[in-house]
Amino acid sequence: SHGPAKMLAVPEMGLQGLYIDLTLQKPEARGPQQAPFSVVVAIDFGTTSSGYAFSFASDPEAIHMMRKWEGGDPGVAHQKTPTCLLLTPEGAFHSFGYTARDYYHDLDPEEVRDWLYFEKFKMKIHSATDLTLKTQLEAVNGKKMPALEVFAHALRFFKEHALQELREQCPSLPEKDAVRWVLTVPAIWKQPAKQFMREAAYLAGLVSREDAEQLLIALEPEAASVYCRKLRLHQLLDLSSRTPGHGRLGERRSIDSSFRQGDRYMVADCGGGTVDLTVHQLEQPHGTLKELYKASGGPYGAVGVDLAFEALLGRIFGEDFIATFKRQRPAAWVDLTIAFEARKRTAAPHRVGALNISLPFSFIDFYRKQRGHNVETALRRSSVNFVKWSSQGMLRMTCEAMNELFQPTVSGIIQHIEALLARPEVQGVKLLFLVGGFAESAVLQHAVQAALGTRGLRVVVPHDVGLTILKGAVLFGQAPGVVRVRRSPLTYGVGVLNRFVAGRHPPDKLLVRDGRRWCTDVFERFVAAEQSVALGEEVRRSYCPARPGQRRVLINLYCCAAEDARFITDPGVRKCGALSLELEPADPAPDSPGVPPGRREIRAAMQFGDTEIKVTAVDVTTNRSVRATIDFLSN
Repeated sequence: SHGPAKMLAVPEMGLQGLYIDLTLQKPEARGPQQAPFSVVVAIDFGTTSSGYAFSFASDPEAIHMMRKWEGGDPGVAHQKTPTCLLLTPEGAFHSFGYTARDYYHDLDPEEVRDWLYFEKFKMKIHSATDLTLKTQLEAVNGKKMPALEVFAHALRFFKEHALQELREQCPSLPEKDAVRWVLTVPAIWKQPAKQFMREAAYLAGLVSREDAEQLLIALEPEAASVYCRKLRLHQLLDLSSRTPGHGRLGERRSIDSSFRQGDRYMVADCGGGTVDLTVHQLEQPHGTLKELYKASGGPYGAVGVDLAFEALLGRIFGEDFIATFKRQRPAAWVDLTIAFEARKRTAAPHRVGALNISLPFSFIDFYRKQRGHNVETALRRSSVNFVKWSSQGMLRMTCEAMNELFQPTVSGIIQHIEALLARPEVQGVKLLFLVGGFAESAVLQHAVQAALGTRGLRVVVPHDVGLTILKGAVLFGQAPGVVRVRRSPLTYGVGVLNRFVAGRHPPDKLLVRDGRRWCTDVFERFVAAEQSVALGEEVRRSYCPARPGQRRVLINLYCCAAEDARFITDPGVRKCGALSLELEPADPAPDSPGVPPGRREIRAAMQFGDTEIKVTAVDVTTNRSVRATIDFLSN
C-alpha cells in the first residue's frame, strides 16, 4: 500500500493496536459464481405466514413450492402456512402452522392457559431496540420464553419438513453439505436482527457455525426484485390498464418486461409486518442489479389492519374487557382474529353490502358474565355507528368501516413510496412492482394505483404475488452475485487517536502521552451511509497487538445515520458491535530476519456490500488466517 499512514488505535479495552490505513480494494469483475451445493432451500419466514421452496442446481429455474399444508382456512390459498407455533406447558415443541392453531383451539379452556402459543412474533425482532440473544417473547397466555428458542423451533420445523420432501424427491441426495439454506429478512432490518436470525438457524441445526457460508441471509424486497427481473410477460398484471371504477383486476395487458438495459424499477414488498422498498437498476452485460438508494420502509404491514380492528373492538366493548378476554380465553381470541382475517381478504374498495364477522360464542358469553348485559346492548350504546349486530348473531360492518381500518396502514405505505420517488437518486423510475402477501389486497392495490398511477408510474402485480419473495429467494440462493452493488444503510467505523492539531481539534479531546499530543475519540469511517459498495469490495485495516502474548484483539465498531460524524461522541453515533480477532500464540522465532521480535501485524478485511457485514483476517507474519468475527448482539 502507498506509504501507510500509521495511527494509534484507541485503547478501549486496554488493547492498543496500530492502524495501518489501506485503501479500499476493488473486487475483480467476475460473473456469478457456481455454487457447490446440489440444492437450494429458501425459507420465507413471515410475520403472518411462512413457507419454503427449493430448486436443484441442475435446473435452478425450476422452483418447487412446498407441499400443500393440511388444515387451512376457506378462501386462503395454501402455499404457505400461518406463522403460529405451539409449545407444550413444559416448553417442548408441539406443532407449527395450521396444526398448531387447530390443536390450540381444541384444547380445554382450563388446560389452554398452560400451553405456549406464539403468533406474529417476527415483529418483536423488528421493534426490539436492544436485541440480544437473551431477548424474551411473550406467548398468548403471557408466559415468557427466549426469542432465540422460539425462532429456532420454527426453523427446525421447516428444516425437517423440507429435508423429508427432498429425500422423497431425490433419494440419492447426500446427507451432508448438499443443501444451501436461504433465510429471508426485511431489508430495513438492522445488523443485530440479521445476526439474530443466523444464530437461530445455528441453534435449529440448519447449518453449523463452521459452515457459515452454507446459510445465506436474503433481503425480502431484493429477493422479490430478482424474481421480477426474470418474469415473463404473461405473469404480470398491470394495474394501470384497469377500467376505472371497477375494483376488479383489468385484462393482463402485456408490459415490456424484457427490461431494457439501464432500466430502473422499484419493488414495494408489502408483508404482514413491514413495508420494505428497494430501487434497482438492471446492468449490462450480465443483467446484474445495482441498488440506487438504501432500503427504506417501516412497520406498515397488514398486521396494522388487525390492530385497528382490535382497537375498534376496544371502543365498542371496552379496552379492559378485550385485554381480559385475550388473557382468559386465548383460543377464542385466536378464533376471532381468524374470522376477521377471512373478511379482511375479501375487502375491496367498491364492494357493496356489509361484511359479517362471527363472534365466538365464548366472547358473547364471557361479555355477559363480565358486564351484566349482552353484546347487542354494547353495540347499541357505543359511539361506533358503522358496526351493528345482525340478526344471525354477527358483527355487521359497513364497507366504509372496513376500508377505514385499512386507512392508516395503506396511507403509511403510499407516503413511503412517494417520499422515495422524490429522491434525486431514483429519478427515472417508471415501474413499481407491488409484492408480498398484503399486495394481494384489492384495497391496497386500488389505493396505490389511484395515488401513483397518475404520476406516470406503472404499477404491476406479479400473479403469484404472495410467493414472489419465496421464489426470488431460491433464485438468489442459486446465484447470490446477481445483486452486484448495494447502498450502505449506515455509516460504520471505529474510534482512533490522531495527532492533535490545535485549531482543528476541540481542546477537550486532547490527550498527552509520552510527550506526544493526541486527539481522542476520532471517528474513522470504514463506509458511509448511502455509499455504493460492490459485492466483494473490501475495506482493509492492519492492527498490531500491543503485547507479545496477546490472544485477542477487540475493537469496538460505531455506526450512525449521518455521513459526516467526526467523533464517536457526536450525537447519533453509537457503539453497535465489536470486531474480535482471535490470535494464535506467536511462534517464538526471534532470530528470523526482518521481523522485529513480538511485533505482529493482523490484517482485517471487512465487506459491506453483502446482505450481512463480513470480516476476514490474516496474520501477515505467518500468512495464516485469523479467526475474525463481528458481533452486533452482545452490546
